[in-house]
Amino acid sequence: MENTQRLPRHVGIIMDGNGRWAEKKGKSRSEGHKAGLNTMLSLVEHAFQRGVNVVTVYALSTENLHRPKAEIEFLFSLFRQYFTDNVKKLLEKGISFRMLGDISLLPNDLRDLIRRAEADSKSGNPYVFNVAIGYGSRSEILRAVNLAVKAGKELSEEEFSSLLYTSGECDPDFIIRTGGEKRLSNFLLWQSAYAELYFSDVLFPDFDNEELDKAIAEYALRHRRFGKTQTQVETV
Repeated sequence: MENTQRLPRHVGIIMDGNGRWAEKKGKSRSEGHKAGLNTMLSLVEHAFQRGVNVVTVYALSTENLHRPKAEIEFLFSLFRQYFTDNVKKLLEKGISFRMLGDISLLPNDLRDLIRRAEADSKSGNPYVFNVAIGYGSRSEILRAVNLAVKAGKELSEEEFSSLLYTSGECDPDFIIRTGGEKRLSNFLLWQSAYAELYFSDVLFPDFDNEELDKAIAEYALRHRRFGKTQTQVETV
C-alpha cells in the first residue's frame, strides 16, 4: 500500500456513461450497465490496493428510478448478482460494505441481500466500500434535518454529519465523474464541501485502472488549503 499524504483517503465515483458506451458499440443499455459493473469491481479493488481507505460509488440515484421500468429491473438484477457473488469476496479481504440511500425504494429480496452484506461486514476494517443505491443527497440532508428536529436540539456540524448515511466515515477528498458531464448530480453534497473534483471524458466502462491512476496522480498535484493561505498550510 502507498504511504503518502498526497493519496486521497476517500474517493467518490460518479459512474456515468454506461448507456452511451453501449449505444456507441451498437449494444443494448443493459449490456452497458453490465460492462460498467465489471469496471466498478476492478476499480474498487485497485483503489484499495493503492491505499485508499473508503470508496463510494454512485450506482443508482433517486432520479434514476424514473428511467424505463425494464432498465431499472435489469439494474436490480445486476445488484442481486453483485450482492450474491461478489460481496463475500470483499469481506474476506477485510473490506466492509455499506449501502447509502433509501432502502425502502428497493425490492424486498434486494433489501435482504443488502442487509445481510452489511451485517456480515466487520466494524473497524481499514477499508470501506459504500454503494449509493436509491440515493439523493438532498433527501439525505432532509432526512438528517428531520431527525434533528425530532431530537429537538441545535446541532454542530459534527453532530449533523453523524445523522447522514456516511456517519463515522471521513468526508470524500476526491470526487471523480466519468462520461464528460461536469456536475455532481445530487451526490454527497454535504460531504463534498471541500472535495477535489475530477471530470473525465472517458465513458465509465472504459475507465480502467490506468485511468484511475491518472486521476490520483492529478489529485497528488493539487494544493488543498481549506480556506487557509499556502504558507499557513505549509507551516502546519
